[in-house]
Amino acid sequence: MFYLSESYHYEEIIKKSRFIGIVFPITSEKEVHLHIRQLQIEHPHANHIVFAYRIKTQTGIVYRFFDAGEPTGTAGKPIFQHIEGKHIINALVVVIRYFGGVKLGAGGLTRAYGQTAKQVLDFSVLHPYIEMAEVHFTLDYEKFQTFEYALKKLNGHMVEQTFAGQISVTVSLPEAHKLTLESQFK
Repeated sequence: MFYLSESYHYEEIIKKSRFIGIVFPITSEKEVHLHIRQLQIEHPHANHIVFAYRIKTQTGIVYRFFDAGEPTGTAGKPIFQHIEGKHIINALVVVIRYFGGVKLGAGGLTRAYGQTAKQVLDFSVLHPYIEMAEVHFTLDYEKFQTFEYALKKLNGHMVEQTFAGQISVTVSLPEAHKLTLESQFK
């Protein structure tokens, strides 16, 4: 899976209609609604503001797509297929259309929305998504320096630490390395 850390913009004229593609990094459906509202304010004369998103949550992947008045399945779904096809999570892709007077037909709309989504995603810098895990450890003082070194080698970091009779630490590290660290220090 991949994610993006910043927004990207792409614009194209297809048979006199102006298509503006924008991709936003998001982490919640609330952010989706905020971005859509803002785009409706910025583009009050747009004929259609179509979108699709895919968000990784604690319970799985949440996704939606919206045709915004275009014929069913010709706008939101082609956008979503590019997000899903590239295994992107935590992203909102919006395509804004200003109608240019030439009807594109169902196939033309599907191609235009899909192509605009593809182009904006192709311009985006994608980063590999690494599932992180939080783990708690209780350590003796003499093991702490070795623990810190092992944690750093596994691309982890300290979230919280408390020093008392023993050291109590909570760390965040890639899920794939969780068992390695636990086998050494639990």
